[in-house]
Amino acid sequence: MLTFGLKQSEADYSVFYCHTSSRKCVYLTIYVDDIVITRNDITRIARLEKHLFRYFLTKDLGYLKYFLGIKVAQSIEGATISRRKYALDILEETNLKSGKPTDSPMDSNQNLMRDQGELFLDTEI
Repeated sequence: MLTFGLKQSEADYSVFYCHTSSRKCVYLTIYVDDIVITRNDITRIARLEKHLFRYFLTKDLGYLKYFLGIKVAQSIEGATISRRKYALDILEETNLKSGKPTDSPMDSNQNLMRDQGELFLDTEI
């Protein structure tokens, strides 16, 4: 990817990117044997795909639908992601799909801080 002119992200080594002065960009993410390419530079994407096809046995599967258990729905306005299927698959794998939801006695909007509040004297409760 570096020979094609993409830079490797310092935050995540599986992400490569390229920005041009004309505000065009290309991002490539690799996870095991999956590659996701996104951009606003169609010309550079076509060149990148040719480059990948030359060196690797790859196949273009079209628009992204699922990646790492995340469903991606694309429209003119943008993309929407959902982890619903991923969560349902986990529930099915663990035989918890027929479980019943329950209320949690904890305030879901409370921010917990390490050095704030009282310590529990008996942690076995």
